Amino acid sequence: MRIGELARRAGVTPRALRYYEEQGLLAPERRPSGYREYGERDVDTVRGIRTLLAAGLNSAVIAEILPGLPLPGQRPPGPTCPELLTGLARERARITRRMDELAEARALLDAIMAADAPSEVIRSGRLGAAGREPGGAGVSGGGREPGGDGASGGERRPRPPARKLDGARSRAVLE
Repeated sequence: MRIGELARRAGVTPRALRYYEEQGLLAPERRPSGYREYGERDVDTVRGIRTLLAAGLNSAVIAEILPGLPLPGQRPPGPTCPELLTGLARERARITRRMDELAEARALLDAIMAADAPSEVIRSGRLGAAGREPGGAGVSGGGREPGGDGASGGERRPRPPARKLDGARSRAVLE
């Protein structure tokens, strides 16, 4: 089948299929004319890719996991290799760490929004990570800085630059 037919049957766009190919997740045959030719099993592969993407995995991790998944009808459901469950557990832990970081960020925003003068709180730095007062009890009681990976050794991932608001808009947002 050609790319349009696979896209229709799998519920994705042709552009998505080309991206999956670029990432090494799909390997269609090529006709002499250069057109891509997909097989029936590619429908299931694309559905599996979509499921793993929806579960929060990136394409590099999916490329590692796909070879360990059996094709429909090949084997009973379940992992085909021990590395599959290990990889899925690793990704689950990463997602859990990110959820914790987002909860801390939300708690910090809640504390700022609850303050009498939010802009003063922001400028003074009176609230530390997750709304904690320096040296005191905090809003969430979390001990990690938002943006950390939770690993020991104090390593931190770089944060993206903050979005700058124009003066009128920031005053309206902060006051």
